[in-house]
Amino acid sequence: MKNSALKAALLLLVFGAGAAHADLNLGIGLKAGTLGLGVEGRWSPLPYMDVRFGGNAYEYDETGSQAGVNYDALLNLDTYYATANFRFPLSPFRVTAGAYSNGNELELASVDSATFNVGGVTFSSAEVGTLRSLTSFSGTSPYLGVGYDFSVFGKVGLNLDFGVLWQGEPEVTLTADGLLAGDPTFMAALENERLELEDEMSDFKAWPVVSLGFVYNF
Repeated sequence: MKNSALKAALLLLVFGAGAAHADLNLGIGLKAGTLGLGVEGRWSPLPYMDVRFGGNAYEYDETGSQAGVNYDALLNLDTYYATANFRFPLSPFRVTAGAYSNGNELELASVDSATFNVGGVTFSSAEVGTLRSLTSFSGTSPYLGVGYDFSVFGKVGLNLDFGVLWQGEPEVTLTADGLLAGDPTFMAALENERLELEDEMSDFKAWPVVSLGFVYNF
C-alpha cells in the first residue's frame, strides 16, 4: 500500500482512539472496490450529513495489447479523498460529492517480439529495444456518486458506493532503448505510437467507482 493510504490509515487510528473517549459521532471502516483496498473515517455533524475521508491503494498486473503492441502492464491505484454525503430522511440512500488526490498510474513494458509495429512502421526487436510507457492523470480529481448506508443498532454498518471519478485527460510518455533510439525517423514513428496510446488511455479519464465497505460507529 502506498504512502497516501498509509497516511490516511494513521489519521483514522488517531481519530478513532479519540472517539473512544467522547461522543463525537465518528466512525471508522474498511472498504474494497474498483479503487483498491482502503480505510475510511466518518464524522457526522448533522443527522442528514456526514464528512468522510480516507485512502485507497492496490496494484494489478497483467499482459495485454495496447495500440498494437503487447505489454506487461502494472496498474498502480493510489488515492486519498474527502467527501460530503447527504442522506435522505428515513432512507439509506445518499448523494456524495468530493475531491480525490489522485496518484493512479499505468506502467507498460513491451513483451519480447521479433518485430514491432511502431506508429505504423515495422522495426526489428534490436532497433526498438524495450518500449516503456507511463500514464498518469490530474493530481486532483472531482468525484460524484450515490450510495446506501445500512446499520445494525447504530454501531456496525454496511456501505455501498456507486460513482465516477473524473481523472481528466491522460498524460502518456513512451520511450525506447534500442539501436534507433534518437534516430529522427524512428522518433517520429514513436511519437505517432505515443499519440495512439494516449487516445486509448483516454478511456480511463472517467473511472467508474464501485465499492463495498464495513464501518464501526463510536
